[in-house]
Amino acid sequence: MSTNWQAHPLLLARRRTFLGAPIHDLSMDETLDLAIEAMQSKRPMLHTVINVAKLVNMGKNAELRADVASADVINFDGMGVLWGARLLGVPAQERVPGVDLMSNLLARCEKQNFRPYLFGAERHVLEAMVVELRRRHPGLSIAGMRDGYFKPDEEPAIVEAINASKADCLFVALPTPHKERFLKRHREALTPSFVMGVGGSFDVYGNKVRRAPKFMQAMGLEWLFRTMQEPRRLWRRYYETNTAYVVLLWHAYMDRRSGF
Repeated sequence: MSTNWQAHPLLLARRRTFLGAPIHDLSMDETLDLAIEAMQSKRPMLHTVINVAKLVNMGKNAELRADVASADVINFDGMGVLWGARLLGVPAQERVPGVDLMSNLLARCEKQNFRPYLFGAERHVLEAMVVELRRRHPGLSIAGMRDGYFKPDEEPAIVEAINASKADCLFVALPTPHKERFLKRHREALTPSFVMGVGGSFDVYGNKVRRAPKFMQAMGLEWLFRTMQEPRRLWRRYYETNTAYVVLLWHAYMDRRSGF
């Protein structure tokens, strides 16, 4: 199916390249408006974000790079990517964190009677998220939900259940690169108009993990706050990706200064 979003005037005007990765210089409001446009017009749109970890992994994983590049809308997520882009002279007006975009879009879904499907995370996290959504958005109708633990041969049935729900949008809370691979395999079959990978955002809504305070978000230290909550699991991951990113950025900066 051809959505032709690449020809959209806003997306054409705001498409950038940062460290070899495609990305759109969009605000939160512009991104939300595009999502609503997709649902209103029933034109399928795939959305993703790029943060430091994903950018580094894209450099090592050609399949992940291709999956990300195939998305219709790609936002700046972390402050590290935003600052890095600006350092290299790439226009970057603001970051659009996936968890904030999801939260704002759910509020719009409530107002405009769009129905989301929640896919991913642990069952108890999903249930806690639904409780929180009912508290925040009592008028929101949830099309359906499914946890993120399944075998490969279950995927066709999951896609069938999502489509049968008649959901307008789909939030996929699987880790990278699993969500990108799932969406690559089933993008053509999925019928929700707006599809978005949200990583660990359900864990925040379901109170499994805490969101970093605003001042740490502004300082680009959300990774540190996450590491403090799960040091054994996350310290090496963030150390390796952050170090690799600094090296990539330094080389790109020096090449730019040298005129290459």
